[in-house]
Amino acid sequence: MTERIPCNTEGCGATILPTTAAKTGGFCMPCHQEQERQKQQAYIEQHRKTVNLYKDLTNPVDILKMMHAPQKYDPLIQYVPYPLSKAQVYVSITAEEAGQMLQYAVELLDAGNEDEAEQVLLSLVCYRNDDISVVLPKLIECEMYDASILFKDGPPEIRDHLLQQVEWDDDNRNHLLLLLSWIGDSVVVSQFLEWRLHPPSWAVQLFVAPEEYALEGGWELTQNGERRNLIHDATYAIRPTGEQHHDAADTAAAHFLNTGASNCPWCEGKLTIFMDVDTAHPSLAYLGLSMERLQVETCERCGGFGTIYMELDDQGTPVWSRFNHKPDYLPVWDDEGNGVVETKAKLTLASKPQSPYYAAVWTLTQQDSQIGGHPSWVQDADYPVCPCCDNYMRFIGQVDWADFDPYGEGIFYMFICTEDRLTATLYQQS
Repeated sequence: MTERIPCNTEGCGATILPTTAAKTGGFCMPCHQEQERQKQQAYIEQHRKTVNLYKDLTNPVDILKMMHAPQKYDPLIQYVPYPLSKAQVYVSITAEEAGQMLQYAVELLDAGNEDEAEQVLLSLVCYRNDDISVVLPKLIECEMYDASILFKDGPPEIRDHLLQQVEWDDDNRNHLLLLLSWIGDSVVVSQFLEWRLHPPSWAVQLFVAPEEYALEGGWELTQNGERRNLIHDATYAIRPTGEQHHDAADTAAAHFLNTGASNCPWCEGKLTIFMDVDTAHPSLAYLGLSMERLQVETCERCGGFGTIYMELDDQGTPVWSRFNHKPDYLPVWDDEGNGVVETKAKLTLASKPQSPYYAAVWTLTQQDSQIGGHPSWVQDADYPVCPCCDNYMRFIGQVDWADFDPYGEGIFYMFICTEDRLTATLYQQS
């Protein structure tokens, strides 16, 4: 039996074969690999160059093109980020410059660079709410159906083409129904009603009924066959207070992520008041609520495992709902409370509205927390049903943990049924 040799690293208890020692200088393989890693890292740090790709760029269009251009990873290059985010630059450009970016997207499509073109188009649609219907025939030609929101302003000829295609295109039917849901005009509503009353033969291939696809576009087909919007266009970002320019009235209008006075009946931790907002604020005024403030309360812990409802009394104070059903599985928590809310930044509403589609695509790089607008669904659209009236509840806002916590993940969504004075929250994560 060959005698093994102790590793030369101080404190390492490993032993190695003589043949290994000859190769590594007397070190075990993990220690040898760590030494090599440290040498490589030292070389990178010594020879790394800082590159500013935006140094000589002043035209916003050129800056955006550079932002969209893929960068090949090189450990010896450290790129200087542009001081503004991509979303901020898109919001700031003129209509003429936006038109140039739209033309750039067409050029990318012609060159076969579909992924980059899609990112440009999504940025124009989401951050600016621009109409890009001129390129929709090209998207259909390229069978680019994944980003269904791009079709939200589809004209009648595009809508009619999709209505015909959905009848025969088995491979793309799921995507086509999503495109139609985003168009959502009176003709689409009528067709969804027709499919409800007389399900087509291909409906058995779907996981949900054809009319349920309307939820992805932010509306539902009512029992009367009408369109009922589940979102509202008045959209205001929720941001750390230091990022906003606002007066005292704006600060008083909204409070976020405060610890509630009540405890969760399931885990006994403190409830969290996700939002406490003046109902006269433009982001909520459309609801016509009689109370002065709207509070949405939930349990941060248990809310990650199912929908939590709260009932509002005459003053708008939330009370744990009798309709809540404890999930079959909940973790065992410690006794230190939620331990999350207190670490959050102080938050407020932006003083100016943003595009209602600003955060509608979760995979873009913007911050997602907002009141109003379209939800940033991480998974499928999941509007809760009001347990009193069986109607879908309307979306009123969302809080993305990643916006305020470097280790945060997932989005809490907030909903309301004004008729039955119920709020609801649910959670999604990747």
